[in-house]
Parts: sequence; structure tokens; C-alpha cells
Amino acid sequence: MKNLMGMSLALIITTTPVTALAAEAKWEPLFDGETLEGWTPKIAGHAVGEDPLHTFVAQDGVIRVSYAHYKKFEGAYGHLFWKAPLKAYRLRFEYRLFGEPLPDIKEWEISNSGVMLHAQAPETMRREQAFPVSLEFQLLGIPRPKEEPTGNLCTPGTSVVIGAKRDERHCILSSSPVLPVGLWTQAEIEVLPNGEITHFINGKPVLHYSKPELDPADKDAVPLIATAGGALQLRQGYIALQAEGQQIEFRNIEVQRLD
Repeated sequence: MKNLMGMSLALIITTTPVTALAAEAKWEPLFDGETLEGWTPKIAGHAVGEDPLHTFVAQDGVIRVSYAHYKKFEGAYGHLFWKAPLKAYRLRFEYRLFGEPLPDIKEWEISNSGVMLHAQAPETMRREQAFPVSLEFQLLGIPRPKEEPTGNLCTPGTSVVIGAKRDERHCILSSSPVLPVGLWTQAEIEVLPNGEITHFINGKPVLHYSKPELDPADKDAVPLIATAGGALQLRQGYIALQAEGQQIEFRNIEVQRLD
């Protein structure tokens, strides 16, 4: 997503939130390690389900964002959507940014990818739409022009509350350390039934926020608000793996339902 615009409010989270529901729920794999069964691509400029340059591939136990068939990026933002929306859950996975970015990407896209949550359904996206309306768990590594942590939040078409105040910044930094490209990193997102959301990197909480809403000033959020009868509150949505011009691999993708 776009260049980060500022540090988040100071927030100390000392323990992982635990719920009775989490203690009872099983972890369900979302990736079988061999195929993209259950996943649907949406590439900017193409219809839902079309991925002519094989951006998303399953091989060697990972889902890889591959640019082997690309000469240039040319704004071909891609997202790979899991088949069913989720409401309250824990999502955990491992990721590894690697390799060289495509030559024509913007500076803020270097060593940059993400996982979208509470995303709109892929079939509701415009054909040319770059990013789904969603909350983005942003994944960064170094080297990149500006050293920044990973596990941040970006908000295409949305906003959240940090502390007691609605935060209108597009990207909000986490408290994670700066991590190098090429390193397998553990990530987790907890979305509680009350709307509280926490990001974790390597088992440590790094960002906490609540009360996600659709942004009535965003052109892609406007039709979603109309469909919801004017309601802004964002209670559920799809998860999607992002392709943004930088190669990345995902593995051990699992969800634990809390609703």
C-alpha cells in the first residue's frame, strides 16, 4: 500500500488476548500445500478469476507471488481471496519476502506486500480497482528506501479507532522491529467478536485497534455503504494475499474461528 504516513500512537500490549472460544476452536488449514483450491485471484485490469501471467502459484508447500512471466509490473496489483468471508477469528501464517522487485514499481512498493482482512468480495471490485476495500496487515522488509517495521496497518477505503480516537491516517506503523528480506517470519491477526483487532509478529503483539468502518469519502467504499443500507461498521469480510510487484511466499496458513 501507499507510503507510511506516521507512527502509531504509543500502545503497550503485554499479553496475547485469550478467549474461551479460542480455547475450544480448532485451527483449520486454508492451504493444502499443493494447489490453490479455495482461492480466487483478482488482478487489476482483469475479471475475477483471471490470472493470465500466473502471479499466484502453489509449489513446494508455499503460495508464491511470482513475477516469472512479467517484464514490468504496470500497475497489475493482485489479490488472492479465500473463498468464504470471516467475522471473528485468528489467522496465522508465515511469510518471506525475497528476490528483486519488478523494475517499474514505485519506491514504496519495494519489499512491500500484505494480507487484507475484512475485504470486500472480489466480485464487487471494479475491473481496474487496485486494492479491495479492506484492512491491510502490511508486510515490509529491508532493504527498501525507508526502513520501517512490519505488521503495520493500511486502510484502503476504511478507518479504525486507535486508543479512543478514530485515526484517519492511511498507514499506521506497528511496534515490530525492522526485519530483513529473505527471513521467514510468523504473523498472526486476531479479530475478536467485539471488533478489537491485534497484529502479532513472531508471537508478540505489535499493533491494536478497533471499530473498523467503511470510509464514506472513498469512491470504492461508497457502493458498499449503499448496499449495507448506509451502515459504516465493518463487521466481517474476506482475507486476501497481496501481489504488489515484490515476490513473497506464504505457508502454514491457518484460521481459528471465534464466532
